[in-house]
Amino acid sequence: MNNTITLYGLVTDSIVDGPGFRTAIFVQGCPHHCPGCHNPASQPFEGGTVWTLDDVEKKFSNNPLLQGITLSGGEPATQPAACAELARRAHQKGLNVWTYSGSTLEKLSAEAKENADLQRLLDETDVLVDGPFILAERSLELTFCGSRNQRLIDMNQTRKQGKIVLWTPPEW
Repeated sequence: MNNTITLYGLVTDSIVDGPGFRTAIFVQGCPHHCPGCHNPASQPFEGGTVWTLDDVEKKFSNNPLLQGITLSGGEPATQPAACAELARRAHQKGLNVWTYSGSTLEKLSAEAKENADLQRLLDETDVLVDGPFILAERSLELTFCGSRNQRLIDMNQTRKQGKIVLWTPPEW
């Protein structure tokens, strides 16, 4: 496996890309081109910065307050091997993994039948925020997503129950 990933950016102390303090990893490249995207500069596949997976891992290794990592973009499914490996490393450190995708779980699961790296990414994801951002369905009242069509899927419960189970926030 290639030991690099092309990133648009990385934030070591995000509080908006999932619960708790997180390292948000924004991959470069997205085929969806959603109008109103919150990160339009991450859409072109050219550009970004090449990082080693070891250097990205260092960014989420030494913060005892960190609860998890978030793979966003861009589109993490366009670099599934690298994202799956980062997710595996995060799990080894006791962190949870959220993945944002402009595709639905149904579409990703169908593609994963032909793409083992994408299947590994789905297997290493604890919560999947799926679906394209739809500007007409935008809402600032939603938790951890931007439009009403997007789902926060509890992937661990979904795998366990064999049906889509939505993530619900813990009582705060």
